[in-house]
Amino acid sequence: MTTILQINSSLYGEDAQSSRLAREFVQAIGAVGGPGLPSVPGVEVVIRDLAREPVPHLTAERFKAFATPAGERTPAQQQAVAESDRLIAELQAADVIVIGLPMYNFGVPSTLKAYFDHVARAGVTFRYTAEGPEGLLKGKKAYVFATRGGRYAGTPSDMQTAYVKQFLGFIGIRDVEFVFAEGLALGAEQRDAAVADAFARIEDLAA
Repeated sequence: MTTILQINSSLYGEDAQSSRLAREFVQAIGAVGGPGLPSVPGVEVVIRDLAREPVPHLTAERFKAFATPAGERTPAQQQAVAESDRLIAELQAADVIVIGLPMYNFGVPSTLKAYFDHVARAGVTFRYTAEGPEGLLKGKKAYVFATRGGRYAGTPSDMQTAYVKQFLGFIGIRDVEFVFAEGLALGAEQRDAAVADAFARIEDLAA
């Protein structure tokens, strides 16, 4: 069984360009035949839509719950940890992670940051060693479909790419492929060209 976890982080959910590209890629690699068609045998697709089901932002209470030994947690702490455990279990089970990633004010959506804060758990998704932190979610491949209104890839203004790559690597996911669709707010012609280029890249990756 191959499991693909698709994470949509746009405020617009599945209707966003980033979610659309992520969905097209999942379909292109043969996970599903398309809308209304059955899944390919042996492949499971799990969709985590952070607009439809937002993850709470990290608070001191939640952080304390993660650090409290299991036998000493209050009912509220147990609930907070259970929510984190559920998200981590999806990541642990996934062979491929596909992220739809819009850029908001030069960074990642706050919902994705909240998600990251809940899956970064010492002793669960990473551990500290004498040589430094070690990610525990190894052997996985990630594809990130990044959409931007302007053009930022390869410039100092693109702080988003480095952050996402650093975080995924921190929890052990080091095989990361980025696909960019930029200039989406610079007119219809540039938007259509950027989306077409991204679709062409999807075809190349799927091949």
